[in-house]
Order: sequence, then structure tokens, then C-alpha cells
Amino acid sequence: MPQTIAFCHRRGLSLTVLVAVMGCLAADLRAEPSADVRRWQETFEKEVLPIVRDHCFECHRGDDADAGFDIAQFQTGAAVTEQADVWEEVGKRIRLNEMPPEGSPGLNDQQKAIFHRWLDARPASDDCQALATDETQAWYRGYVMSRRLTRTEYRNALRDVVGVSLNASIELPSDGAGGEGFDTAGDSLFTSAIHIERYLAAASDVIDRVVGGTARTDADSNAAIRDARERLFGPVEDPAAMQRADVSDVVRRFARRAWRRPVSDDEVQRLMHLYDARRDAEPRHDAAVDVETALRGPLKAALVSPHFLFVVETESAEGGVQKLTSHQLATRLALFLWSSVPDEALLAAADAGQLETDQQVLAQTRRMLADPKARALGENFGMQWLGLTHFRSSTRPDAEVYPEYNTALSEDLYEEAIRTVAAVFTENRSVMDLIDADWVFANGRLAQHYELSLSPDAPWQRVSLEDRRRGGVMTLGAVLMASSYPRRTSPVLRGHWILEQVLGSRVPPPPPGVPALEETAAASSLSQRERLEQHRRDPACSSCHNRMDPLGFGLENFDGLGRWRETDAGHPIDASGKLPNGDTFRGPEELKQTLRKRAGEFKKHVSRKMLGFALGRKLNRFDDCVVEDCLEALDARDQNATAIIETIVTSYPFQHRYFKAAK
Repeated sequence: MPQTIAFCHRRGLSLTVLVAVMGCLAADLRAEPSADVRRWQETFEKEVLPIVRDHCFECHRGDDADAGFDIAQFQTGAAVTEQADVWEEVGKRIRLNEMPPEGSPGLNDQQKAIFHRWLDARPASDDCQALATDETQAWYRGYVMSRRLTRTEYRNALRDVVGVSLNASIELPSDGAGGEGFDTAGDSLFTSAIHIERYLAAASDVIDRVVGGTARTDADSNAAIRDARERLFGPVEDPAAMQRADVSDVVRRFARRAWRRPVSDDEVQRLMHLYDARRDAEPRHDAAVDVETALRGPLKAALVSPHFLFVVETESAEGGVQKLTSHQLATRLALFLWSSVPDEALLAAADAGQLETDQQVLAQTRRMLADPKARALGENFGMQWLGLTHFRSSTRPDAEVYPEYNTALSEDLYEEAIRTVAAVFTENRSVMDLIDADWVFANGRLAQHYELSLSPDAPWQRVSLEDRRRGGVMTLGAVLMASSYPRRTSPVLRGHWILEQVLGSRVPPPPPGVPALEETAAASSLSQRERLEQHRRDPACSSCHNRMDPLGFGLENFDGLGRWRETDAGHPIDASGKLPNGDTFRGPEELKQTLRKRAGEFKKHVSRKMLGFALGRKLNRFDDCVVEDCLEALDARDQNATAIIETIVTSYPFQHRYFKAAK
């Protein structure tokens, strides 16, 4: 399209002609559908649309459609084709008997068969070796900004490049979330003057400590400072006696680590200008300084450079889909698996051109997953996926109801969640352990909280369970606490969490005008379960609460701190539930077994979340092939979780990028 516009300008064509040309091109982009697509569209209009009109239009029509979903917009096969993915969700809800909702005329077996036969016959598209572009979809999301490092990535990168951790007193601005719900999304990572001020303060903090050779924070030790200095200065015995050429070598090595690529002579010289200016300062302006003091200038400059702060992926003037260079791919790998920058081994592989084949990429991936830094998969991906990023600062149980709560417990619950998610991926365990495992992580203090058999001073370790009431992410203490109110548990919050975080099923906000359960609770003598059952009788509430509440009831044996209980306020706990599809369960063990039947939904959701985290953008139909490949790889490898990671790092979208052409 840009080439066409430029051609018109060169030929002096009028705006009217240009619009006409663009209209013709747009028509070409909407090419005549294939015979398979036409047949699929015709089946919808003849067989499926009458069913939808009879059973769905009454609630899902117009501006006030239930859940904000106006299904009446799909009156033709062509309209369905344009948003075919929407119908996958409709099909899932029908298969689970969640739609039509209880109290509405349901579909008979023949109608269900017609709908599912049509949906399963959807023609496949050949998008697996393509990326979204401006031309292929109007709602384009394939373009990725050259985003900056997130706050977590920045802290980790400083630690790994310089060798010491950033002083905790230096606060960095928080990041927003975008894409698939992660802070790695480029379109949410803006950069402000405050960011630059804090980056400069951070660079000064770590460089002054290392070059000065002084441990100045609790996070430091004299040994850590010595190691960092040895890494910085290399074989130089006396840094204070270095000549300019030696200093230049130090700057080059440092910039290479910080910028994740080879550094040109010209770039080194620009950094060295800062060194020279300090060493050769005129007496009337500033006293000349020693070698190490002058060296701080270029090192700090390297850390506030866009080459460090941003994920720089260079583009050609003509734009289009391009394969990443080895160093760019190395950076993507490190950010994905470590939430940090490449180490020396990964940089060396990129230097040597040893990230060109899938086997080479997989070899590095497996090495990196075995590194302790892969804990970041739990600490960054895991906590964002589970909605626990701000758990320690935002979750505060009421001290009157839960006097046992303290900061140490909060830290333990947070650590348990990190270790649980990280272990599944770094130890190549079954991804289904995230749903139902026969183990948990605990130290002595958390074991006492959970009533597990460990000594009070026991270090963190994996603990085998005698039963399956715990195990998996749903019964993590942090999750159970975060999905409770300050003074009581909430089956609604917990059920909502399971649907969205575990199964990837969107739950719309409550309709306007419907009072929250808490507003009617005080004046009611009913139990919480009875109040919820009354709440579900409202047709405006039933469609969602029939899905959420039973799941939440299955976790009612856990109190607001994640401890096991048999009674609540002296009354026996009723932890039974019945889902719209007829499945029944009692307690967390049976609930987890029920959810294992929906393993396909869970595995697809986790694969999508991890792919969105890795790519740093919202997914689109061109990424569906990668998700399907992840599911196939899981099935072929006994559900081992690393199948997801290895499929992603060797995928076309991970190793390629679309760039807009220069204007």
C-alpha cells in the first residue's frame, strides 16, 4: 500500500483517483472466499442462524445485550467469517451447557449436533508461517514497539551486567499491563522524565559501589563487590594504573554485556569521550580525577543508553517481516526465560552464529532453564498470570478476624507461589501439576501454617502430600488469600479466579443496577451459600454465578489465610458444587478432578498466556498455530511443561518480527 501511494504521488494523481485506487486494492485484499469457506458460510445461514435466532437473540441483542455480547450482529455467513474466533467461545459455552442459561429453553441434541458439526467444519487458514501486517488485518497487533525493559527486567539486568543488586531504596516507576495481561507488552511501556531520572540514580548507585570497591547496602557483601570488580576489570591487576587503551577495553566489554551485542569502535570512542573529559579537565573548571573516578562516566552512560534501556531490534527502511539477528534472538530468549539479559555463554553463541537452527536454540533454552535465573518464570510470568504481582502490598486480611497474619506469612505465601510455578517449567514436570499435584513447597514456618510435618526451622523444600486437598495453583495460600475479602472468604471471587486465571474463560462485570452481595448481607440471616443461591435466582446474575459460585464452593474448606477448616462460625462447611454441565464434586480434591476433565481449556489458556508474555504483545489469529503446536507438543511429550517453552522459542512469531516501512 505505501508503494502504491508513493506511485500515485509521483504520477501526480488526484486525491479522488488515489482513493479509487486504494478502494480497488482494499477489494483485492478481501479476495473471493474459497469454496470451503462459502460452504461453511452457507451452512451457518441455512442451519445455524435459525437456532441462534430462536435461542440467543432475546438476551444477546442490541446495546444492552447480556455480557455485552451482541450476537445479533451475525446475520450472514460473511459476518461470521470475519470474527470466527468468537464462535469458538460460543461453542465452548454450549458444550459446557452454560448457554443457554438455566431457566431458558435449552438446545436439544439435534440442534447441538448441527451447531458443533458446523463449528468443527471451519476451514483452516494457512497462517503458520506468517505474521500480522497492516495489510492482512485492520486491527493489526503484530507490530511490536522497540519497548523498554520492564522494572523487573531492568533490576535483573543491572544485577547481571554489573554484578550487584540495585539498592532497594531506589524505587523505579511501576509498569502497566497490556497484550495478554503482562507488563512485557510494548504498547504499555511508556518512558517518562521520571524514568530517566531514576535510571540515572540507579546507574550511579551500582557503578559507584563497584568502582569504589565499597559495600554500602545490606544487599552487598565485600565478596560480592570483589567479584563484580574482577568481572569489570578482567585481568588488570591495578585498575588505578590502567592506561587509556586498558580503560577502552574495559568499556568495550562492559558495553557489550549491557547492550547485548558487539560494540563498534565508534561507539566505544563516544563513551571514552566522557572518560577523557574527566581525566583531562582544565584546572580552572575542574580538577583532573583519577582513572577509576573518570571511568564511572562511560559506564554510567552505557547504562542510561537506549541500547541498554530498550529492546532494540533494528529494522530496514523497506520494512516487512524479518528474521531476528542472532543477538536479537538471544535477548528475546533471556527476557523470556530469565527476565534479564543474555549471559556470556548466550552472547558467545550469538557471536559465533550458533543460534541459527532450532537445535541450537533448544540447546541454549535447556541450558537456561537449568540455571537458577529461570526462577524468573515463576517470579515474573507466574505471578502476573496468577494475578499475584502486588500480593504482598495489596492483600491485607483483617487483624481482628485473622490475628495470625503477619508480613513473614505474606512473604512465605508469595515465595511458595513462585517456587510452584517455576518448578513445573524448570523441572520439566507435567503442566497438569499446576492443576493438581501431590506436592507443595514449604519451609518450617509455612508448614506449621498448613499443618504439615516439618520442623519449625526447616528450609524451603518440596513436601510430598498424603492427600490431594492441596497441590496446584488453586490451593496456594496466596491465591486463597487474594481471592477472599478482608473478613471472610468469597466463593464468588474464588470461582471467578478459577474461570479467568485457570480456564481462560472471560467473566463479564455484573450488570448495572444489581446490588453486590455484600450490600444485602448485613440484613440477612441466611448463610453465605443461601445468599448466593438467592442471588442466582436473578436472571441477570444466573448466567455468570451458575458458572462461578460452584467452583468457589469447592474451596470453602480453606479460610481467608489458606488454612484448612471443617467449620465456619460453628457451622459445618458445605464444599459441594454442581456445574451447569451436570458435573458434581465435593471439596478441593474432587474439584481438581472435575477441572482435569477440562484440561484442554487449561492447557490452551496457559499456552496463550506464555506466548503473549514471550512476544510482548496481544495475540491474534496468526499466533493460533503456535498455540495449537504447543497443545500437540504437550500431548506428544506426556504433558511435560517445557514442551510449551520449546515450541514458543522455535516458533515463527518468536524468531521473526514485522516492521513498518519508513515513511
